[in-house]
Parts: sequence; structure tokens; C-alpha cells
Amino acid sequence: MRKVLSIIIILCIIGSLFVSSSQTYEQQSLIPTLENVLPNKPFEAALSALYIPYWDTTISIEGRGYYYFVEFLLRKGAHFVLFGLLAVGVFLSLPSRLPRFMIASIFTLLLACADELKQYLTGGRTATFRDVLLDMAGALTFLLILQSIRWSRSQKEND
Repeated sequence: MRKVLSIIIILCIIGSLFVSSSQTYEQQSLIPTLENVLPNKPFEAALSALYIPYWDTTISIEGRGYYYFVEFLLRKGAHFVLFGLLAVGVFLSLPSRLPRFMIASIFTLLLACADELKQYLTGGRTATFRDVLLDMAGALTFLLILQSIRWSRSQKEND
């Protein structure tokens, strides 16, 4: 049952990546929604202290405004989490006799590259190696957490 659920998660993530990478920035902008959902700009003071280097610029509330900055954080956070879940799904769907960590990492890397290529081919989008690195950071973080949980469980069973 876990393998079937893992495959369903993998397919849903790949499908959502394909759809979102096919849309222009304007088509998937969260700014109007954020303006409606967060009219009081919660955590604005705390977020104002953050300056994130990205490409050849710095992303901040001061430079781009509150809603653009929150959208940036949500988009990058979604990449991190989605590719982390994808890697875990691949890992769990594979037979244990295989080098699952390596296969899940490579599969996720290939999909991250394919996602950036799709964005490159979509008008109004940019593809960056930094996004591939972010995707892989999510994948490796989630895989390491999964491995830690599995190791901890095996230690408890051996005690």
C-alpha cells in the first residue's frame, strides 16, 4: 500500500510541476490572492529584516514590496518541499534491495533539470541553475530526514 501511495504522490507532483512550468509568471501570480488573504501584512516588520540574494539582485520587502517578497518565499518554499516529497516518494516506491537514496537523488535531479528546461521554453519564465540547487537541497534534506527516522526506528527495535 505504501508503494502505491508513493507512486500516486510522485505522479501528482510531476503533474503539478508540468502544469506550473507551462504557465507564465502572470498566469500563476499569487499577488492578488495574497493582497486579499493578508491585507494587514502580518510579520512585515520581521520579514523586512530579510534580504535574499537571487540572481544578480537582492529580494527584499524594501526592494520589491511586501506581497512580492511573500510570494517569492512561498514559491521557493514550494520548490523545496515539492522536490523533497518527490524524492521521498521515489525512495519509498523502490525495492529495498536497490540503492534507493542514490536513485531517488538522481531521478529528482533529472526532474529538476527538466522542470527548468520547461520553464526556459515557456514565455515569460526564466530557468536557473540556482532553482535546480534549491530543488536538490529539498530532495536531499527530506531524504536525510527519512533516513534518520528509519535509522532511529531500527535502533529502537534493536534495543
